[in-house]
Amino acid sequence: MTDPDAAPPMLRLTGLIKRYGKHEALRGLSLAIGAGRFVALLGPNGAGKSTLFQVLTGLFAADEGEVEVAGQSLRHASAAALRHIGVVFQQISLDLDLSIRRNLQFQADLHGLPAAVANERIEAGCARFGLADQMGRKVRELSGGNRRKVELIRAQLHQPAVLLMDEATVGLDPKSRQDLLAALHADVRERGVTVLWATHWVEEAAGADRVLVLHKGQLLADGTPAEVTAALGGATLEAGFIARTA
Repeated sequence: MTDPDAAPPMLRLTGLIKRYGKHEALRGLSLAIGAGRFVALLGPNGAGKSTLFQVLTGLFAADEGEVEVAGQSLRHASAAALRHIGVVFQQISLDLDLSIRRNLQFQADLHGLPAAVANERIEAGCARFGLADQMGRKVRELSGGNRRKVELIRAQLHQPAVLLMDEATVGLDPKSRQDLLAALHADVRERGVTVLWATHWVEEAAGADRVLVLHKGQLLADGTPAEVTAALGGATLEAGFIARTA
């Protein structure tokens, strides 16, 4: 079987450094992630996960190092690189006073999608997540789980190659968390999207193809859940993670 990580990577980081004054939030971070992978970025609060996502989405510029998305340099061809990225941040960023449909249409317009394509993708996304009969409802009327579903649909409208999920299950009930993870694993299988899922919940990392453990801006371990468990030296992934990052 061909190893997806052996193919040209969808996401490559090389020597990434981000400083806040004298503090280095990212300390020479390098990694490569192939297409069609669900990769969990596991780290405690303050590990540098959100800083990394802010760099990957162009909100912050790295002080040193390079980011390539689908072969495009974020530094030298940012528009081309960012076209391949979809993102769901930890904080809800929908317009609460607009309907589901209007929120999604606005995003489609930002990406320049033709109206017919946008409508088809919006309707298909809402049907997939059980929201087809709620498209006219204002977002503020939705549960936390359904708001997350709308954000995921929005992030995928332009069919990005790389999907970044930053602590996306914060505040969700267990069923909503399970449904969101299942939907993303299905997208990896069906469309070959690359998912980078940032979390501090070990159970969310256990089903990943690959786990990256980030601590104080550096990688502590990288591999399958079993390989990372062994590398961290714990009886379980959770035990090793707690012991090494406490």
